Amino acid sequence: MRNKTYNKKKILVVFLCAVVVITLLISRLVYLMIVDAPYYQRRAEALHEREREIKAARGEIIDAKGKVLATNKTVCTISVIHSQIKDAEKVIRVLSDELDVEEKIVRKKVEKVSSMERIKTNVDKKTGDKIREYELPGVKVDEDFKRYYPFGEVASKVLGFTGGDNQGIIGLEVKYEDYLKGKNGRILTTTDARGVELEGIAEDRVEAIHGDTLHISMDYNIQKYVQQAAEKAMKEKQADKVSILVMNVQNGEILSMVNVPEFNLNEPFTLPENINEQITDEKKQELLNKMWRNDCINDTYEPGSTFKIITSALCLEEGIVKESDRFSCPGYRVVENRRIRCHKVGGHGAETFVQGVQNSCNPVFIDIGLKLGVDKFYDGFYKIGLMNPTGIDLPGEAGTIMHKKSNIGPVELATMSFGQSFQITPIQLATTVSSIINGGKRVIPHFAVCVTDKSGKEVKRFQYETKRNGISEETSDKMRGILESVVSKGSGKNAYIPGYKIGGKTATSQTLPRSANKYISSFVGFAPADHPKVLALVVIHNPKGIYYGGTIAAPVVRDVFSNILPYLGIEKNDKLEYTNEMKKQKR
Repeated sequence: MRNKTYNKKKILVVFLCAVVVITLLISRLVYLMIVDAPYYQRRAEALHEREREIKAARGEIIDAKGKVLATNKTVCTISVIHSQIKDAEKVIRVLSDELDVEEKIVRKKVEKVSSMERIKTNVDKKTGDKIREYELPGVKVDEDFKRYYPFGEVASKVLGFTGGDNQGIIGLEVKYEDYLKGKNGRILTTTDARGVELEGIAEDRVEAIHGDTLHISMDYNIQKYVQQAAEKAMKEKQADKVSILVMNVQNGEILSMVNVPEFNLNEPFTLPENINEQITDEKKQELLNKMWRNDCINDTYEPGSTFKIITSALCLEEGIVKESDRFSCPGYRVVENRRIRCHKVGGHGAETFVQGVQNSCNPVFIDIGLKLGVDKFYDGFYKIGLMNPTGIDLPGEAGTIMHKKSNIGPVELATMSFGQSFQITPIQLATTVSSIINGGKRVIPHFAVCVTDKSGKEVKRFQYETKRNGISEETSDKMRGILESVVSKGSGKNAYIPGYKIGGKTATSQTLPRSANKYISSFVGFAPADHPKVLALVVIHNPKGIYYGGTIAAPVVRDVFSNILPYLGIEKNDKLEYTNEMKKQKR
């Protein structure tokens, strides 16, 4: 009796357990079929869907006058889908012949069992259309975009270029990537279990979104002429390289930035022909990086006598010197038992401060620099903005390389006063000089003006902050007059243009190590001198033969201004021409 009762209980327990298990299974099945149904439906669809990307057209880059500097060229991507190929040998033969790809490479990809294999990208559209005409099952020809630069080498180190994925790598292309890149679309097709596309089922297509257009301050006509002037200077002086930048001193807009030798933007990974092809990958990358460098912003140099503009402004502002103050130059100054010479071995003799600037006399600047002192000199560098990045809208701006304040002794202070023993970038010098001659406004040098969408509607206008830099209007006015006299009467006379008031300063500095006897010749000029609108800086690296800035760099600025000042609507003054000619005759 007891066993019967026990067996009944056991059967009941088993039954209840079975009921619980079945209930749980049914509940899970209901959950999967109802609650989780959309998820598994998407999973099932995914197994029968094949996705192909539609590349977005990258936004164009347009100059100040509407000329297109960077655009897109339609190309094709050729791919194969293994499960859809019916005649593998024909596919291999056609793709190998039309794409000029080795047969064994094509065969390997055609015979590979995968959802899709890419045979070749950046195929010109004519070839892509020809392959499409064969109507080969399993061969896909998708249209794509490749970045195209209509003017080849023009502004190569400013515009930059894109990589294989159409993403910006250097220059404006990478700086404004978020605006230019657009958004890729996609094509979804439905396949059977073997991966063969099903006929009669429409494609699911999400269109790509076109990138926005970047409008910049650079003027192609000015850029082209400045590049020609730089190439001419480089060839005539057999220089290693030449950099020229032209900017609006009032608002910081850059009209031109040239660094020769430039490179072909449509072939950015091709080294110059004189480079030995038998080099390692590491060496090639090193040479490419060097080829892509923008010397105006990525590299520093000793500015030499162009820096005397900054020393002069700081000393005038602090009341350390007046225009009429008199000095004597015997050809050198002795500072802590070190003899620091003037470029004129016999000396300039008696001279005023203004004449000292005209003559680019080192002893004069040693005297006022020592009188200004370390604290005011160093503090002035920060106040004027020299120690901070300019904020230019290009990647990789180098900073000023300056002595630590605690390490500046009388000798360091003396050499700093005339632009030696420290380094800055060309863009830093041009920006700082602009702030001295424009009334004391520190502007941000820049290219980007605004962004528009595909329809031409403005979606973004860039704003750039302007700050006071500690230089008064009075000091700025004095500096403009002094620097105009450098061109009309002094060492910058080779930048003189009849009918125009040009201000400027020459410079010749020696690179390290000094024993190499390599020089950098430069000239910074601006016009009109009394109401500056445009500034140009020329830097010539390692010229052969005569290397003085006033002799070889000043004429380059003269040539540039002779062409661009009329173009910018800055007219000649015939009376001024007569006056300056009279001055030249009297000298």
